[in-house]
Amino acid sequence: MTTCGGKVVEERLQKLIARAGLTSRRRAEELIVQGRVQVNGRVVTELGTKADPEKDKITVDGRELPSPRRAYYLLHKPRGYVTTVRDPQGRPTVIDLVPARTRLFPVGRLDLDSEGLLLLTNDGELAYLLTHPRFQVEKVYEVWVRGYPAPKDLEALRRGVLLEDGPARAAKVEMLGSWQKGARLAVTMYEGRKREVRRLFAALGFEVERLIRRRLGPLELGDLPAGRARRLTPQEVASLYRAAGGKAFSLPKPGRDAAVREKIRGEARKDE
Repeated sequence: MTTCGGKVVEERLQKLIARAGLTSRRRAEELIVQGRVQVNGRVVTELGTKADPEKDKITVDGRELPSPRRAYYLLHKPRGYVTTVRDPQGRPTVIDLVPARTRLFPVGRLDLDSEGLLLLTNDGELAYLLTHPRFQVEKVYEVWVRGYPAPKDLEALRRGVLLEDGPARAAKVEMLGSWQKGARLAVTMYEGRKREVRRLFAALGFEVERLIRRRLGPLELGDLPAGRARRLTPQEVASLYRAAGGKAFSLPKPGRDAAVREKIRGEARKDE
């Protein structure tokens, strides 16, 4: 429950379902439209419906909305790991590197050859806030390119480049220095489309040799070794919510019903 000046502020059902770690907000919307969500025994199919989780009884497929213990891990993703829960090709996944008993999912993506900061959690609401471009959460990358981009190239990155899936641009670009075969740059993005940074540079004729995500909002990779993960502090979680304009909330006790989460997540995987 969220309060404002002592007054209860109800929240949208899809947001509450995602916050419970059941599934993503988009999948939660599908469950509502399919008539699988009830509030106080009444089937709800309208996406704008709101509820108070402390006052109203919310069920999914007849089972009460679980309240799991939320978990947050910062991982220094190395090359050679895919950013997914499981890989049909049998390649190692980022989940293999996180020592958590709770089922987690990665927030956003880093491709197989990219490195750096990756957040893993079961908090669907925070994942939504951090990945949707409307919330303007900065993602900062250290980019090693072959060759030396000229000032006009950097300006083109800032102004925007037309890619096959639409225009894309970097919020900020600055030179950091050089390496044996070219330049090192710091690139700030608000979006996280597939291989977007690499495709931006490729459109200007530059190959990215190495890409390291250094920062996500206020969260920094720091000196965490490659392949290692650590838990986020409550203060770091709160800062991520603030960065996206959301409100952090206290971590609840372990959920009473993990089975319903597994059922919904299994269906979501089939839809992917």
